[in-house]
Amino acid sequence: MTGSDEAGAKGYGGGDLNTIGPGQSRAARGLLGWSTADLARASGLDEGFVTGFEAGTGDPASGQIEALRSALMREGVVFTGGDGVRLSDRQKGGDEGTRLGDLTTENDR
Repeated sequence: MTGSDEAGAKGYGGGDLNTIGPGQSRAARGLLGWSTADLARASGLDEGFVTGFEAGTGDPASGQIEALRSALMREGVVFTGGDGVRLSDRQKGGDEGTRLGDLTTENDR
């Protein structure tokens, strides 16, 4: 993991699966329908920290970033390579939706 105690403020995110970046945090909250206050409560951190982290300000410690990451992962967020996020199959209920080849006008109803 990366943070102020290891590589500085620009060290987070960027594809390292053991940490997250500000954009991933915002996207993960969006997937869950969470506010910054919700993430702060779930991670045990201050809402001001969450807001600052997602704005890309400050110099967060790796432990703080891990607290955010862990809280989001407990709710079913999966951090993918690069800067991606998605919901786990467990969180989505295992429904993968309609495959492209199965789309018809009947699916619109």
